[in-house]
Amino acid sequence: MSHPASLPADALLAEPVPQAARAAAVWRDRLSLLLDATGEGIYGVDTEGRCSFINPAAARMLGYTPDEVLGRNMHELTHHHHADGAHYPVDDCPIFRAFRAGVPCRIDSEVLWRRDGTPMAVEYTSYPILDAGQVLGAVVTFVDISERKQQEQQLLQAREQLERRVAERTQALSQALAQLRDLQAHLEHVREDERTRIAREIHDELGSLLVGLKMDVSWLEKRVADEPTLRCKCHGMRGLIDNAVENVGRIITDLRPSILDHQGLWATLAWQVQDFIDSGEWQCHWSIDIAPNLPAPDGDQATAIFRIFQEMLSNVARHAQAGEVTIRVRATPGDLTLLVKDDGKGAPPSAFERADAFGVMGMRERAGHHGGWLQITSEPGQGTQVILSMPLERTHQQERAA
Repeated sequence: MSHPASLPADALLAEPVPQAARAAAVWRDRLSLLLDATGEGIYGVDTEGRCSFINPAAARMLGYTPDEVLGRNMHELTHHHHADGAHYPVDDCPIFRAFRAGVPCRIDSEVLWRRDGTPMAVEYTSYPILDAGQVLGAVVTFVDISERKQQEQQLLQAREQLERRVAERTQALSQALAQLRDLQAHLEHVREDERTRIAREIHDELGSLLVGLKMDVSWLEKRVADEPTLRCKCHGMRGLIDNAVENVGRIITDLRPSILDHQGLWATLAWQVQDFIDSGEWQCHWSIDIAPNLPAPDGDQATAIFRIFQEMLSNVARHAQAGEVTIRVRATPGDLTLLVKDDGKGAPPSAFERADAFGVMGMRERAGHHGGWLQITSEPGQGTQVILSMPLERTHQQERAA
């Protein structure tokens, strides 16, 4: 028996060749089975764009048999137009760039065209085939995403419909809010007119009666000078009448301060600050800065500003338990700012958003009706700051002059 070393060298080299061929054939068979079994469309193209292989799933989705596709230019066959029907130049095709420039891509916004001329929305990837740094072609995989695109379109339509309904509802709510604000402003106007009328009637009627009653008591007191008991009684009645006159004056001022109608808003704000200082024991730092020759607003806006300022100071007096208060009034052409700040007990921000915070709600509505806004900053134990900013409307005098 001969020793293996005695065999010719060619015989030793020739033995592995059939084995390598069998291995390559096995892998080709397995790759073919894999391509046939997958549900994704897969095909390959050479450097001319011609189909070099295609799996049954890809051919079936395109409406062809594999034999009808092999050797044909895949761009001209399936990728020749955009979804809107516009021509798709081959130089712009990402699939062709994969093997011409060696650039891989992943696209989900295009279509492939079936044999029957209908478009198919696809998501595809294209990768170059490289051998020793040389591009030999490209492998393309794609899946039909028509159903997904349809669902996305339905979702988009539903979203647009929802946004349209929200916009319509928002517009309706805005209109309702504007109408409600106009109604609130009208009610405030009617209320102020009624307050003015009642204050005038109290001043004219009750004030006159009290003055007449005081004169009669004084006349009677002189007639009973020799009757100490009656004279003392008349003196006490006159004191009661003086108290009544003072209370009537206070009620009239609370209903409608006459200074607002006779001296204007700036003087009224200064009077309100002084009245606030006199009514409490807190330390007050205040300033009123009005631009020179700036006419004070009148009419409903002047009333709204005064009532908001009155409510700001009233809240400090009733709720703040403050020891120090800062008040700033600043007016420039076209803009007014009121600031009231205290070092009192404060409150959480949610307290000013409650449904029963009618005072805050009323101030915001008055400000909003005239294009202004109200900002409240407060924390428990850190005091409260309220700022009103409002654009100044032209006064009646300015309008008449214009």
